[in-house]
Amino acid sequence: MSEKIIGAAKPRIDGPLKLTGRAKYSSDNNLDGMVHAYGVFSTIARGEITNIDTRVAKQSPGVIDIFHHNHFPALYHTPSSMAQENKVDEVRLPFEDNHVYYAGQFVALVVADTFENARAAAYKVKVDYQESSAIANLDQAVERGGTQMHEKANHTRGNPEQAYQDAAHTIDATYVTPVETHNPMEMHATVAAWNGDRLTMYDTTQGVVNARNVYAKVFGIAPDRVEVLTPFLGSGFGGKLWPWPHAIAAAAAAREVGRPVQLVVPRQEMFTTTGHRPETRQRLRLGTDEDGRLLSVRHETISTTSTVDQVGTYVESCGKMTQGLYTCDNLSVTHATTRANRGTPTSMRAPGAAPGMFALESAMDEMAHQLGMDPLEFRRRNYADSDESKGLPWSSNHIRDAYDQAADRFGWDQRNPKVGSMRDGNEIIGWGMASCNWEALRRACDARVSLRADGTAFASCATQDIGTGTYTIVAQAVSDVTGVPLDKIEVELGDSSYPSGPISGGSWATATTLPAIAEAGRKAIEVLKTYAAMESGSFPDAKLEDLRYENGQLSNGAGRSMPFAEVLKARQLASADGEAHTEGAPTDTYAFRSFGAHFVEVRWDPGISNLRVTRVVSAIDVGRAINELTSRNQVEGAIVMGIGMARFEQTEYDHRDARPVNNNYAEYLVPVHADQPEIDVILLDYPDFKFNEFGARGIGEIGITGLPAAVANAVHHATGKRIRDLPITMDKLMDI
Repeated sequence: MSEKIIGAAKPRIDGPLKLTGRAKYSSDNNLDGMVHAYGVFSTIARGEITNIDTRVAKQSPGVIDIFHHNHFPALYHTPSSMAQENKVDEVRLPFEDNHVYYAGQFVALVVADTFENARAAAYKVKVDYQESSAIANLDQAVERGGTQMHEKANHTRGNPEQAYQDAAHTIDATYVTPVETHNPMEMHATVAAWNGDRLTMYDTTQGVVNARNVYAKVFGIAPDRVEVLTPFLGSGFGGKLWPWPHAIAAAAAAREVGRPVQLVVPRQEMFTTTGHRPETRQRLRLGTDEDGRLLSVRHETISTTSTVDQVGTYVESCGKMTQGLYTCDNLSVTHATTRANRGTPTSMRAPGAAPGMFALESAMDEMAHQLGMDPLEFRRRNYADSDESKGLPWSSNHIRDAYDQAADRFGWDQRNPKVGSMRDGNEIIGWGMASCNWEALRRACDARVSLRADGTAFASCATQDIGTGTYTIVAQAVSDVTGVPLDKIEVELGDSSYPSGPISGGSWATATTLPAIAEAGRKAIEVLKTYAAMESGSFPDAKLEDLRYENGQLSNGAGRSMPFAEVLKARQLASADGEAHTEGAPTDTYAFRSFGAHFVEVRWDPGISNLRVTRVVSAIDVGRAINELTSRNQVEGAIVMGIGMARFEQTEYDHRDARPVNNNYAEYLVPVHADQPEIDVILLDYPDFKFNEFGARGIGEIGITGLPAAVANAVHHATGKRIRDLPITMDKLMDI
């Protein structure tokens, strides 16, 4: 492969479309005859609908119809299977019955000629409820409903209980993380249109193939009669992985009224009906010998789930990274859920690992402090040279180099370990660090590449670009194989009619898609050779094995060469096309993960109770970065998101009735420009060719893992206060 294009810091090829406004997002599609839908949302968190009065609303201007549980077409459930690619998180269909499971649940849908008329009429729909006592949070859920253990997510080896009792040093601490809500810039939106029994969905989804299969199941039609289009997505962070009730409702309404329907979920209801990261309570018990080697690790997690679906319960697997990150012969990881009256939780950037690594890496810091050992040295001492949870060697693990490079860049050797000892004027400086870790996954994928007679190349795959730069790295892979420059490569993604591609989640899209793209490119070249060697071709006397392709030129080994465009023109052919299918990574030979380290500086001014995250240095080992620029962007964004998790983000619910109280951008706090620290990202370059031919592992998730713990550890170093419940707010630091 060409080193010039793979790994290069290339600008996004889709950038001009976005900058000029020509990139169409889901709600930008205004179809002929299109009407608009607006939801009516429950004002209680638990109970039953006793009556829906739509008389006044129906008389409002422009109203076409109003749907609810007494007036909605019969639909089918999807099996909600990852293996079948028809997964949803909320299995319950919209308006399936009169039960209310969470505040903000869709209870009716108004369809009108304009958005404004639909919204105005929705406010006039009167809903009567029989309200029941709601479960508002994790503590209430455990007290009133208990917990459910999930054995498939658990792991045990050795005898961690006995090893803990025999350990020279132990800690036993509980860490709490709140509900976090996905808040991508683009809100959830759907434009649904029927043409006979064919359905077209312009959808905000991170998985067009999965979405297509869901809608086919729900409406009882063949998948080839459904097309899902998501050429551009304003990010999703996991919240748009699977279809939610609003998309199904929009499609059903469109079929009923016989016109295309657009539905945009309001920002407030994105806090209720389109998923969230669940609340967690994690107990960590660590035991070490006198030299700081881990003898016992026990990581127990309880997370909230919804009361909507009793099957397919969402489990926040907080202990998954704990199973193998550090060496320890005696370890147990358990996961339990408890049901609260909230919408169904879902994946949020680094699901499980983000809250789980906060707990683990905070506990590691606490243990290092008890041992009187440098936190970095403690982690080094417990390096795992294999994945002990699977009994497999790592395909590649350079976390020790990540420690070295980040610590050197940060200046960690200048750290005074004494709490509160580092000062600059009125500010107390705290330095903290944490490891970061995320699994590396690769799925099966199909792709198509064409060499065209106009000298350009074309690539297509039914994956999607969610703002991470997939268009660009696909073009780089095509250029690497074909020699066609980036400005002559056209890439089309986000269409379920293209060759089947992966969801954009779990940090597996790059590792999954690029091998298929490369193989399709090679097959297109082989097809080109067959055209050239035909009787009327450019090299009619050549043997296929003698033809060589390099940098867009086909040669016969005897000094004669020709651009591929001329080869095609010689036979009046439009293109040479290659299609490929590649399988996922093997699971029985190596353990695949990505690794890294964060070093964080905070500054605390106790006089005015002001805390700032001022500096972050992160070294990330993700194999080869296909595009240095977009890869760095991904890590930087994840770091900022980790700062949000550490310092600001929490969706709050009234403990009396389980209704969200800060479901808006004014009160749900996220980092803004004034909160941005100096960020230095080091991308290690150790290609993992055991994982795929490009040596690339995923990069989207790993940057957030461990970052909240690094912040909390730095806060402890500055203030002496060990914050075990996120976010780290001022009241938790002030002496009151």
